[in-house]
Amino acid sequence: MNYLRIGDLVARKSYDYDILFKVVDIVERPGRPSTIILKGVDLRIVADAPEEDLQKIPLNKLDEFHHSYSKKIDKLVKRILKERNQKYEGYGGLTRTIPEHIRGGIPFGRSGKVLHLDGDGEYLDVCLKTYKQLEIEAIGKQISESDQPRAITDLLREYAPDILVITGHDGLLRGYKDFTNVQNYRSSKYFIEAVKEARRYEPNMDDLVIFAGACQSHYEAILSAGANFASSPHRILAEWRV
Repeated sequence: MNYLRIGDLVARKSYDYDILFKVVDIVERPGRPSTIILKGVDLRIVADAPEEDLQKIPLNKLDEFHHSYSKKIDKLVKRILKERNQKYEGYGGLTRTIPEHIRGGIPFGRSGKVLHLDGDGEYLDVCLKTYKQLEIEAIGKQISESDQPRAITDLLREYAPDILVITGHDGLLRGYKDFTNVQNYRSSKYFIEAVKEARRYEPNMDDLVIFAGACQSHYEAILSAGANFASSPHRILAEWRV
């Protein structure tokens, strides 16, 4: 009998309760322990774990997880703003002050416009919040990974971005071990096609800078399709490094 339910908030004992997850599915297997499918609450990560490795997180402990994540984000934002300010000071560029909620009063130059396509609306909201902290003009669209190739050209025409982000969820399909076959990935083929469509619209890699892929994507094929940057080398799970 499972004591966990879909929607419960949990952390993994084997990882020292490092990430807050939400239970999004429970896979029942006759005669075998259930597998719990997890989705990160703050971090873009999908994982699975045996039920015995999971600990429910009470509501009065949620603030600790959110506070820890917010501290990491604020530290990253401040570092980015500081580095950007140093760069623009070197070029004598025009500057303006950062938002009041970021301490230090670090000025920086104006960035290009971002169009962000995301297969996951919850993580898109997190990204849009961070763009706002950095005062980067960004348009976000929640579009499933499989629909992104069909939608990309019209969106590029409508918004004329300088930077295009194409992301969502990805990874090797269960039971497949051939890293070189794009068909063995959940979403890589869609990211590749979306990048190709974007490059048909704007071939110049300086006029449209493309970031594409997700955790464990076939990043070599995404780069070959025309992305300037791709995730994820060595098929690692992307996470914040501070």
